[in-house]
Amino acid sequence: MKPTTIVGILLIIIGVVALAFGGIDYTTRENKKVVDLGPLQVNATVEKEKHLPFSPILGVTALAGGVLLVVVGQRK
Repeated sequence: MKPTTIVGILLIIIGVVALAFGGIDYTTRENKKVVDLGPLQVNATVEKEKHLPFSPILGVTALAGGVLLVVVGQRK
């Protein structure tokens, strides 16, 4: 398989995943001081869920570029 075709297939996979999931969800943990009364301190661990969105334009561009690279790789 030619390198152009392999890169094209990888771009197609990335484009489909970006369109299907729309982003990445992840969780962060933060230690927060809840109470501070002199020598008495109470800390709590807070988990926050965050979302890193992918633009649909990114997915469509990767998909189209991948298809183009596969077609060009097959012609040569």
